Amino acid sequence: MTWEPRTLAAVLAQQAGLRGTERALVTPGGTASWRKLEAQSRRVAKALLARGVRRGDFVGLLCGNDEHWVASFYGAALIGAVTVPVNTRFKAAEIAYCLRQSDVRLLILTDRFLKIDFMAFLREVEPAVDHALPGQALPLLRDVVVVGSDVPRAGLEWEAFLAAGDALPDDVLAGAIRAVTPEDLLLIQFTSGTTAHPKGVMLTHDNMLRNAAAVGQRLGIEPSDCYFNCRPFFHVAGSTLSLLCALCAGASIATLPTFDAGAALAMLEQECCTFISGNETLFQMLIAHGSFERSRLHLRGGWAAAGPDTMQRIIDEMGIDQICWAYGLSEASPNVVINDWRDDVALRVGGVALPHDGVAVRIVDEASGAVCDADAVGEIQVKGWSVMRGYYKQPDANAKVFTADGWLRTGDLGALRTDGRLRLVGRLKDVFRVGGENVAPAEVEQVLLSHPAVASAQVVGVPDTRLGEVPAAFVTLKPGMTLDAEALLAWARPRMANFRTPRYAEIVTDFERIGMTASGKVQKNKLREHAIALFHLSSQ
Repeated sequence: MTWEPRTLAAVLAQQAGLRGTERALVTPGGTASWRKLEAQSRRVAKALLARGVRRGDFVGLLCGNDEHWVASFYGAALIGAVTVPVNTRFKAAEIAYCLRQSDVRLLILTDRFLKIDFMAFLREVEPAVDHALPGQALPLLRDVVVVGSDVPRAGLEWEAFLAAGDALPDDVLAGAIRAVTPEDLLLIQFTSGTTAHPKGVMLTHDNMLRNAAAVGQRLGIEPSDCYFNCRPFFHVAGSTLSLLCALCAGASIATLPTFDAGAALAMLEQECCTFISGNETLFQMLIAHGSFERSRLHLRGGWAAAGPDTMQRIIDEMGIDQICWAYGLSEASPNVVINDWRDDVALRVGGVALPHDGVAVRIVDEASGAVCDADAVGEIQVKGWSVMRGYYKQPDANAKVFTADGWLRTGDLGALRTDGRLRLVGRLKDVFRVGGENVAPAEVEQVLLSHPAVASAQVVGVPDTRLGEVPAAFVTLKPGMTLDAEALLAWARPRMANFRTPRYAEIVTDFERIGMTASGKVQKNKLREHAIALFHLSSQ
């Protein structure tokens, strides 16, 4: 693929010019043409400029998948502002960390989503929102724009926010757009890792757009296609591999505010969607739903991060003959390897694919640090244009994730065949996936340690038939304190996102009998085996 570095503004303008009144975005709220989508994005860009947001400023975005999310993301990108997507499953403390760590200057949020009161969370995080901003808790946050009716005293309602920018001259917007370069930051993506808090991955316009275009070419997406998005836009799988993939290809994208299998199947049929993507759990939920009927689908392609059994079911039961297997991580924009839709079915089902042109992959032995021979298993390391700029304001984490010679350490295990194709084996790091969400044990452990009775905490991922893995927690108690497992689980639920909340818990006296290293660290592999036996789970 011949690639010329571009900004999001340039790609959006090109598609609006080429496709005009053709549909670009479909949501339950309606359909937007390419021309209308560009106009909405330009209006947001003007409104941001009117509030003093400039190139390099950070704009928080806390909404479900809808036209507000897309217009806000695109509008910020037009003027070089950096979008900080906030996970809609986050609780107040997690939202506070995200906004503070990323220096968010202006926040756009929906007041309520899926019966979650985000304004209540924001008021808990920054009480000054009901008086005047900035406040003490988030001293850099100067504006809050609300989609909905619950607008605090220091906030601004969405339509009023837009209207305030309408008077800005077009030449001012044009000048702001011209100043943006492909190497400017486009997104700060918070991702779970081995630290106690999520880390902000810095991705540029070129990182994300080039990755999106390369994936679209491998998948064979055409402007006539309609791409159904299963993933939240606050993930790079949703922003890069769905939204921007469709943008670069000139294809329309259909999305729901959040994934629901029944609603997804209805939209797939109604909008005649031809492409889809997602992880193993999403495809399993679609196939298992009571309304699933292959004859109602029009799907011909897409990608899945799934094992061979599910990949084969996608072909046999959903009829998606051109489905491709994909592997990546947020730090690589995110896709590293993906099949070409013309690859032999055995390669696509078996999960064996080539890296993108200009992206290098090597396998390194964890113990020796030596590069492995073909077919040997080791850590997957990546180098090239898709790799992030680094973690925002986290130099220690950057020092750990990059090797001395500049390769990104993925923490995943894999092997390279002699033909250069990568095969994913497993995860080297402790992070596990709950229904597609990365969970770092340290994140959960830190919350559990804030319980007044808990002395130490260890969390592992254990098998779950629906979500793949779920958290299981083991804690020791402080002297003289009492606590049972059910009480601990009940205490944890309102304090962290659902996917991070332990499903199982056990109070233990110590970890010696389970397994500890000579240096005093709990052996997570042995703890996981113990959890599987204790909770009578089937090992996967």
